[in-house]
Amino acid sequence: MQQSEVINILKRDLNFAEDSIEKLKKFTELVLEENKNHNLISKSTESTIWERHVLDSAQLVKFINFNLVSLADLGSGAGFPGLVIDIFNKNKRFHVKLYEKSSVKRQFLSRVISNLGLKASVFGDIRDEFIDSDVIVCRAFKKLDQIIQVSREIIQKPHKLIILKGQNAQDELNKSLKFKKYPYKLENSITNKDSKIILMQID
Repeated sequence: MQQSEVINILKRDLNFAEDSIEKLKKFTELVLEENKNHNLISKSTESTIWERHVLDSAQLVKFINFNLVSLADLGSGAGFPGLVIDIFNKNKRFHVKLYEKSSVKRQFLSRVISNLGLKASVFGDIRDEFIDSDVIVCRAFKKLDQIIQVSREIIQKPHKLIILKGQNAQDELNKSLKFKKYPYKLENSITNKDSKIILMQID
């Protein structure tokens, strides 16, 4: 899927505004430039960054209530999905928080936020931080049982978990919820027919 096709989907299906599209273009340029020096994304996905990273992240906006107070992106890496969500967000009271243990990646995230005039905040390792967001998103972070454990032990309030997973999503769910059940839904990814989005409520 080419950049132009992805942009059409972002506008038509996900309601991304024109100014948000321009920021996404600058964001991808910054990622690719930084990727020459540091491994932010896999080199093999550079040519498909708009589909593999931007659209994959952007599809999560369908499941987020932007009238809530804040969202936390655990293991934000290059800013997928956290910065894509922040670029989409139009509610000034809704705060995106990026948690990333790598100091190199934190510096990059802060630079993007400054360059694009975003409102997101950057924090360190989740184990060292106080997290009290209403929505938690994860992409290529940890295995599901570890995410649930982190979510249960570290997040300070009831919250919604939104997790991008591959074709083994149902298997991971079955193993993770063997002893304690949490209500969840599985949604299909629009970037890969085998991938899933897990929506789970943790109270």
